[in-house]
Amino acid sequence: MDLNDISQEEFESIEAYLKDQLSDEDLLVFEKRLNNEDGFSSKVEDIKTVLTGLETQALREELDKFHDELSNTQEETTANETPIRSLKWKRIAVAAVLIIGLGSFWLFNGNSNDRLYSKYFTPDPGLPTTMSSTDNYEFYEAMVDYKQGNFNTAGEKWKMLLEANPKSDTLNYFIGSALMADDRPDEAINHFNTVTEINDGAFKNDAYYYLGLAYLKSGNTDAAISALKKTNVPKSKDLLKKLD
Repeated sequence: MDLNDISQEEFESIEAYLKDQLSDEDLLVFEKRLNNEDGFSSKVEDIKTVLTGLETQALREELDKFHDELSNTQEETTANETPIRSLKWKRIAVAAVLIIGLGSFWLFNGNSNDRLYSKYFTPDPGLPTTMSSTDNYEFYEAMVDYKQGNFNTAGEKWKMLLEANPKSDTLNYFIGSALMADDRPDEAINHFNTVTEINDGAFKNDAYYYLGLAYLKSGNTDAAISALKKTNVPKSKDLLKKLD
């Protein structure tokens, strides 16, 4: 964790994101950067580590001092601004070191694969359900369930459709997605594998990413790395760096 690589503006923006304080417009810009800029997700996780650790270890007063002094810098001259900021970042860095040294912060305990899985997994958002056509009514009815968080219900409905078309990349992908969102990644592996075996499938790239996460959660790190190397989902690059 090198906080010198994170500017004051980035820190404040990331903190606002983690606290759900960004406006809708700023959130769109932030998420676009998160999905497309190499290394940015790592910065977000580093700040999340510090902020969560500060609270966990009763060191939040360090962050309060940081904010107080940031406010004071707005009244300082430009000549004085740089050393003052440097001092504040050092304070946050010291707090982070204290967190690590105490050894009880959740990030540094437990299974490392579980921690990485929790960081890098977000459910697939699903497909739009505004189609007026009734050709695929059952499929989109299940998609509504999925978007409402009824993952098991959605998955069971899609499994019924899968009986008639067991090699469908769409059905297998979203059944796998529903299982992942329902915290059943082991069961999702076969479905994602089916998707990756279909040449030029629309969901093949994303399937490799979620397959990698499913293997990661199951403890098969080698298989996770192999799958992640076959996808160009932006977050896969950061994850691979932590696994290699």
